[in-house]
Amino acid sequence: MKTICFYFQVHQPFRFRRYRFFDIGNDHYYYDDYSNESILNKVARNCYLPANQLLLKMIKKHKDKFKVAFSITGMAIEQFRLYAPEVIDSFRELAQTGCVEFLGETYSHSLVSLSDENEFRAQVKAHSDLMETNFGQKPQVFRNTELVYSDQLGEMVAKMGFKAMLTEGAKHIMGWKSPNYLYCNNVEPRLKILLKNFKLSDDIAFRFGNPHWSEYPLTAEKYVQWIHELDEKDEVVNLFMDYETFGEHQHKNTGIFDFLENIPIEALKLKGLSFSTPSEVTAKLQPVAPVNVPYPISWADEERDLTAWLGNEMQQEAFEKLYALLPKIDCISDRRLLLDWSHLQCSDHFYYMSTKFFSDGDVHAYFNPYETPYEAFVNYMNVLSDFTIRLNAEVPQTGFDKEIANLSDLLKTKEEKIKKLENEVNKLRTSKNNAKMPKEDEPKPEAPKKEEAVATVKKSAIKKTESTPKKKTAETKKN
Repeated sequence: MKTICFYFQVHQPFRFRRYRFFDIGNDHYYYDDYSNESILNKVARNCYLPANQLLLKMIKKHKDKFKVAFSITGMAIEQFRLYAPEVIDSFRELAQTGCVEFLGETYSHSLVSLSDENEFRAQVKAHSDLMETNFGQKPQVFRNTELVYSDQLGEMVAKMGFKAMLTEGAKHIMGWKSPNYLYCNNVEPRLKILLKNFKLSDDIAFRFGNPHWSEYPLTAEKYVQWIHELDEKDEVVNLFMDYETFGEHQHKNTGIFDFLENIPIEALKLKGLSFSTPSEVTAKLQPVAPVNVPYPISWADEERDLTAWLGNEMQQEAFEKLYALLPKIDCISDRRLLLDWSHLQCSDHFYYMSTKFFSDGDVHAYFNPYETPYEAFVNYMNVLSDFTIRLNAEVPQTGFDKEIANLSDLLKTKEEKIKKLENEVNKLRTSKNNAKMPKEDEPKPEAPKKEEAVATVKKSAIKKTESTPKKKTAETKKN
């Protein structure tokens, strides 16, 4: 008997605005609020809300026979709170059905697991607390950012108390083996491993709406038949994909929602097919073998490795400079700095710097808000430079850092003094202007009446005539 395990990733990054060199040290706000809000609302309208409504309808229709799992990043939850709180409500409604499982991951959708174990633990705990607060579930199964996994990472996750972990069923680690079984970690066998069936998953995520695909159009009946015809010994078919597949990457007019709705209808017609959450899979099945992954893998691109994020010198330099700040991060409590630190770690920023070409390059370009990877690198490093200045001012260590911090404090003090003096000048100007204007309660002088004005003019004319000496007459001159 085969069981189908649906897992969907929900993530939206905080995109940075165009942050110029001359902004460094002068402007500490990094975010493109317009893009973040407009994109989030568009995806919520096209995907999150209609897809959640559809899943709720499917769960109620098939009762406890249809089940799915989600991992929702902390970045996505923050944006839902800001721009679309109704999306969180729709996920809560799904959680209350008991047929939806929420998985653990890194809060910032970061690659911190490749750099620092303590920071990795802190982010995972923050995310688990977030899931428990919002959806009433403490995650038991872990899904690392972009399904990044290795034997060492699996061991770290097992020590955190997780029972299972999701990753890619990559060809170069599987060889002849099938991903359609439950496996375990090579170092810590207690951690069970669910492997993505990338062919069947990508048929939905990437090929569904492609009219040039040989299997187009893909119907639910055809798709379920493919699963049914797999080796009868196969135990689990893990279908992992971005949730944005439904309605955003594959638009509604492709028929993607009808396809999703009909999958359980077609599957439950056949004997030997069911649906399970990752926790149920790990509880029902026993691992058939350990999976050996000495070097990290992911679910991205043809190579299924880390080159999507760390494949060139720009990405590596940005990554190293970011996590070189960790010792100072541990010493701060400033909320604004910690929030920016969380957003700087998001793996999307490194993805934008990828210089891959061909089909992988097309995928990268689809998700990239920058025109070139070099522009993405320069923008990110400008933001990181300003953040570093702020961090050094908060936690100076070297003499140079202290000097910069002192100068920053001096400038801040001068700015505050200038602002205070400007306020005083404005007050003086206001009081001076008020003194010139007549008060409202003082009586204004009345204009003289017309008759009085005429009499006054006549009197002044008479006085003027009397004061002028008369001319001597001719008779007077003769005498």
